[in-house]
Amino acid sequence: MDAREYILSKQELWAKNRGIALIGSQGERGRRLYTPTLNENLFEPLEKETEAVFLEGNGLELMGNPAKMQALHSSSALAVNFFQFWQKRKLAPVIAAACGLCRKGNTTSQSITFEEKFPIHPKLTTPPNLDVVIHNEEDNSYKVFAIECKFSETYGNRKDGHGLREQYLQLEEIWSGIPHLLEFAQSLSPEDTVFQYLHPAQLVKHILGLKHAFGKKGFRLLYLWYDVPGEAGYFHRREEEQVSQICKEDGILFHAKSYQEVIMSLAKEEGGEIDRFLSYISTRYL
Repeated sequence: MDAREYILSKQELWAKNRGIALIGSQGERGRRLYTPTLNENLFEPLEKETEAVFLEGNGLELMGNPAKMQALHSSSALAVNFFQFWQKRKLAPVIAAACGLCRKGNTTSQSITFEEKFPIHPKLTTPPNLDVVIHNEEDNSYKVFAIECKFSETYGNRKDGHGLREQYLQLEEIWSGIPHLLEFAQSLSPEDTVFQYLHPAQLVKHILGLKHAFGKKGFRLLYLWYDVPGEAGYFHRREEEQVSQICKEDGILFHAKSYQEVIMSLAKEEGGEIDRFLSYISTRYL
């Protein structure tokens, strides 16, 4: 079983155990990987503010019938399931610590948002969407903890467009202070022909946007991914480590964790609502 099929089959089993009658991407057509309603794919319904953000986002996650977010393998549904619980209860420091972004007990994290954009340069008119952003107190050296979330798409067939447009390389000012990332970006332009699982050009764009907004030392970036057994998971981790090393050479605070690692860190938390959350998350994603 390949990595993507492993994820899909696991999610199908979860839905079956919950008595959810799945539908195809076109209703009766296509593999039945979508829940009939959005709420059946979520731990808790979308908060109004979060729903509005996704409706305005470039990903069109709530558009269509069924919507993209109704897919069992939707990375946006996983991000909402994972982070909205802490957003809603104003417990941003707990999930930030579990993600390795700060020490346990740190209270600097104030709020959690979804689908934020950080422009890179006026000539680049479509800034990438960051899946999750944890905002910290104004006097904290790290203004934000930014999180890029991946699920099954990491293990799908590679598509064109994973490279970096040459226009980015022509804007010399955006690469100030990060020569190693510039050299790396040049190897990804116009196409990335090396990385099989990671999408490093997207991470480079996030770094450029965050650097423009907060300075090189004003943020931390986390790559949160879903691990799988076998070669795919192994090589995915090796690719991430390569990018981490390049970022380290330029003083960019970037690291990666798997969802499974974060869930195990959260397992130490206790409380009625937290227990209910952990039961859902661990049953579905571990």
